[in-house]
Amino acid sequence: MNTIEAIKTRRSIRKYTEQSVAPEIIKELLAAAMSAPSAGNQQPWCFVVMDDRSLLNQVPSFSPYAGMCRESPVSILVCGDTRSEKHPGFWIQDCAAATQNLLLAAHEKGLGAVWTGVYPREERVKGFRELLHLPEGVIPLAFIVIGHPAQQPFSQDRFQEDRIHHNGW
Repeated sequence: MNTIEAIKTRRSIRKYTEQSVAPEIIKELLAAAMSAPSAGNQQPWCFVVMDDRSLLNQVPSFSPYAGMCRESPVSILVCGDTRSEKHPGFWIQDCAAATQNLLLAAHEKGLGAVWTGVYPREERVKGFRELLHLPEGVIPLAFIVIGHPAQQPFSQDRFQEDRIHHNGW
């Protein structure tokens, strides 16, 4: 799959089969995430791989749009580590770029995934912080639910000419 095809055909997948995701595939997804650009090359990201059913089943109690994790074999929490920032505040866009790389890599591998937002919703940040015992300065940004897809949504052209401006508004 070429890059443009991956970008245009990737869709959020919220239904999964029971098939597990191999650890080596998870490692590839994380390597892709860590290949993202970051401000000043600070690479402020860290990841919590979650495959413990008892943990995954608790997530929807504080992150209501992540209910599909109850059926997925694995999820990844993308966090920013602000404890050694060289460029304060840029962790958000750095981790968002890592998240997009992860999603595209999952799609290329034939997996389905969905990005569920965490930061800046305080109840979600607090929920993950408490559930996973995150250290002070590590802030969860996105919770990515991953599995073998049990659905195939149609891709659609999202290009909108009226959203483009040249050399000014």
